[in-house]
Order: sequence, then C-alpha cells, then structure tokens
Amino acid sequence: MEQNALNAQSSREEWLSRFCLPLLRWYERSARVLPWREEPTPYRVWVSEIMLQQTRVSAVLPYFERFLAALPDVASLAGADPEALSKLWEGLGYYSRVRNLQRAAQVIMEQYGGEFPRRYEQLRALPGIGDYTAGAVLSIAFNLPFPAVDGNVLRVLSRVCADKRDVTAPALKREWAGLLKTIYPEGRARDFTQALMELGAMVCLPNGEPQCLCCPVRESCEGFRLGLWNELPYKPPKAPRKIEARTVLLLRYEGRVLLHRRAPGGLLGGLWELPNFEGARTLSQLQASLEEYELAGCALSPLGEAKHIFTHLEWRMTGYLVTLPSPILLPQDYVWASLQEVEEVYALPGAFKMYRSLLPKLL
Repeated sequence: MEQNALNAQSSREEWLSRFCLPLLRWYERSARVLPWREEPTPYRVWVSEIMLQQTRVSAVLPYFERFLAALPDVASLAGADPEALSKLWEGLGYYSRVRNLQRAAQVIMEQYGGEFPRRYEQLRALPGIGDYTAGAVLSIAFNLPFPAVDGNVLRVLSRVCADKRDVTAPALKREWAGLLKTIYPEGRARDFTQALMELGAMVCLPNGEPQCLCCPVRESCEGFRLGLWNELPYKPPKAPRKIEARTVLLLRYEGRVLLHRRAPGGLLGGLWELPNFEGARTLSQLQASLEEYELAGCALSPLGEAKHIFTHLEWRMTGYLVTLPSPILLPQDYVWASLQEVEEVYALPGAFKMYRSLLPKLL
C-alpha cells in the first residue's frame, strides 16, 4: 500500500521518520567539508551566508579564507577602512552586502558589546540580515530550531510534496518555514538546516535532471513518484532582462589610469569604475565628443567589446583607450591611479574585468 504524500498536513512523526531522519543519516555520510562548518561560530556562519548569497561555494571559499584572515572578528570588521573592505570583497559582486556587513558589525559592537544577539528579532533588525540569514545563524551557529528557507530548500520541499504553487510567493515561503519549525529533530537544528541546504545544492539540483537515484528521501518524494521533477518548483516567467549599450574609456596619462567613484546608492553605488556612459559610440563619434571637452589632442584606439550581466540588466560595452598628451584638471570623485594602486587600493567591479585585464600592458 502506497504511503500518502508528505505535505503541510502530515504529522510530525511522519515527517521525522520519512524525511528528517533519512536526510540526517545521509548528511552524516556525505556532507562536504567547508571552513564555516568546521568552526560554526556566529561570526563565521554570518560572513559565509552573506558571501554565499547569489554566489557559488567554489567561488566563495578563497574569499572567505582571505576575509577571515584580515578581519577575524566583529570588532575588526566594524573598524575596517571602507576602501580596504571593498578591496577584500573585489570580485564577489553585490557590494551592498559588504557595506551592510560592516554596518551590522558596528551595531553589534554598539548595542550588544560585540556579542552576537541570540534572538530572532534582534538579528533580523541588523542591516543586511533577512529571514533566511537570521534563521541560518540561529540554527547553524546556536543550534536553535529556526528555519533558513532559501531557493535550495524551497526546491526540495516543492518536489518532495509535488507542490505546484508559485515558489517565489512570500506566503508559500512563510508556510514552509512554519512547517519546518515544527519538525526539527530534537537537538539537531544545526545538522538539519545544513542537510536541507546540502540536499538542494548537491542532489536536488535546479537545472537539468536532479540526481534522484542518489537522494536519501526519494522513497517519500511525491515529485519523484509522479515524474514531476523537471516541472518543479514552479516559477512564473521572468521579465526580459534590459540590455543597455555603454561606452567605456580607459584614459591614461604617464602610466596612470583615470578612475571615477560612482554616486552612492543604485547600481554599483559608491564604487570605483572606469569612466563610462550610456550608448555605444564609434571611434569618430567619440573623437567628436572629446573635442567638445577640449580633449582634441588625445590619441584613440579601440579596446574591443565586453558584456556583463547584472540581475535585471545586461551591459554591452564598447571600450576605447584614450591617451592624454597633457594633464587635465580632475573634477570631484576622479583620481589618477597607478597599476599598483588598482591592484592594492581601488576595488573595480567585475563589470570592467576585461578592460582591467589590459592595464598591465597599457600602463
């Protein structure tokens, strides 16, 4: 006789016997060795979870080690130089994450004497900490039964229960979080939270066919029984990404490159960049534009095209090398930087990676 599908109405005992305990046994055998798991202090768990937002584990590992070596605790993060902090984060993207990390560290120092708060409401009130991160810190660092529901967990639960509702709906996320809080195995919050994450990351994969034959909860998965794994979770179609043409200038003078600090807020807010503007210019159009700014004597040469994808926006860039024959008066928020300063002081967003890679040959 077939068992009923697991769902929000299933009893705690059913969830424990058919889902939680098999999952924990699998996790004990199969968990990856990760630095924040080996020593799950609140600070290390918090930093890792912020880094892992929209970023692969393999990409985070070297950043995590370098970040912790430079800033080993809340106090050092709170007092770090913002420019040096951005440089540590360079390449990870989404720089608002690291700015919020520092703001939260400063609040922890000022309001909690440097000790991580253990209450959900206190954690949730810190800059950059949402429901997921608060749950992750409380469950992984403090071993408390607070769910951390991200895309991996939503995908697993949608497939296990063959739930065809919109997985992006906040109400569904709250419903799953409420269910999980009732089925946490006693004293195993840390392991259960990480086991769910691990299952979604390593077995119940988001693209292509998941590895159902290796899944520890396959026997209780309604999505597997019904052959719905490729249809779940359900997400409504995304709006098309906006495409924006931009012209990027690598202006050089006597072995230095011109950098511009973007205005605070918005896309890449407050970060250094190569000067750029909207629209694609040909060489002759750019020459005419430079003449308007009394830069007619500059030597111009093309640097090729590049592309960078943000969450809802795609830049298609055309780059030019602009060699100045004489110095110019710099407006506010512009600096001349040497190659060494670009490598050690000024953090450039990944959008300019291709053009930055040319600097050693051009400066």
